Amino acid sequence: MSNPFDLTGKVALVTGGNVGLGQGIALALAAAGADIVSVALSDSDETVAKVQALGRRAHAVSADLTSIEPVGRVVEEALAAMGRIDILVNNAGLIRRADAVDFTEADWDLVMNINLKTVFFMSQAVARLFIKQGNGGKIINIASMLSFQGGIRVPSYTASKSGVAGLTKLMANEWAPHGITANAIAPG
Repeated sequence: MSNPFDLTGKVALVTGGNVGLGQGIALALAAAGADIVSVALSDSDETVAKVQALGRRAHAVSADLTSIEPVGRVVEEALAAMGRIDILVNNAGLIRRADAVDFTEADWDLVMNINLKTVFFMSQAVARLFIKQGNGGKIINIASMLSFQGGIRVPSYTASKSGVAGLTKLMANEWAPHGITANAIAPG
C-alpha cells in the first residue's frame, strides 16, 4: 500500500513559514516529500536550511502580508523558483489584545488585513493557478479555537479567524469542481 502522506513531487507555499507553527508545518510537509516556499516578512533562512537538510528544495520569499499588494509577486516568485504550486498553507497572522470597548480601528484593520483579507486573496490567486494547472490543489487555512469560542480581549482576531472558518467552507464548496480542496485547522 502506498503512503497516503507521500508528497513527493509536490510544492507547498507556506505563509509565515519562518517561525513557530508555520515553520513546523513547512518542515512536516518537507518530511513528507514536498518542496517548500516559505513566505515571511522576516528572514526564512533557518526554515530553508532545515528543509534542505531533509533533502527537499526550499525557497524564501520576503513579503509583508499586512496588505494584498505582494500577493501576485509571491505567486510569481514561487512559480519561478519551483515551477508549480500544489499546496497553499495560509498561516501568517497576528493578534492584538485590548478590551473590546477600547479596541482601536488601526489594530482592527491590521489584524483583519493579514488574518482574513490576505488569506482570501492569496487563496484566490493560488486557486486561479490550480485551475490553470488543471490538476486541482490543496488549500489549508489556519483558523483558531476562537473561531468557535469567541475569546476575550481579542475582537479582531476572533472576527478574523471566524471569517477564515467561513471562507474556508465557501472555498471548499465553490472550488471543489476544480479538484481543489480547502480545509481549516483550529489550533488552540
